[in-house]
Amino acid sequence: MAKYEYSGPVMLFDKCIAYIKSAETIAPSEAKARSNIAYRWKKENGYGPNQKITLQGRLILKEDTNDENFNS
Repeated sequence: MAKYEYSGPVMLFDKCIAYIKSAETIAPSEAKARSNIAYRWKKENGYGPNQKITLQGRLILKEDTNDENFNS
């Protein structure tokens, strides 16, 4: 798994409704990391699961724990 950090706009369909300064998550892929952060943002801000929230900013790989020498 890897640790990702996101900072950028939160989009509801094509409209920017918020800006995330910094959010982190641990996920196996960049796509899953975006999904995790979007889900958490929706839950914290009262948006339902059927509302389309997208994150269009850059996702930065902070730490990759897929190393063979990494001890969990």
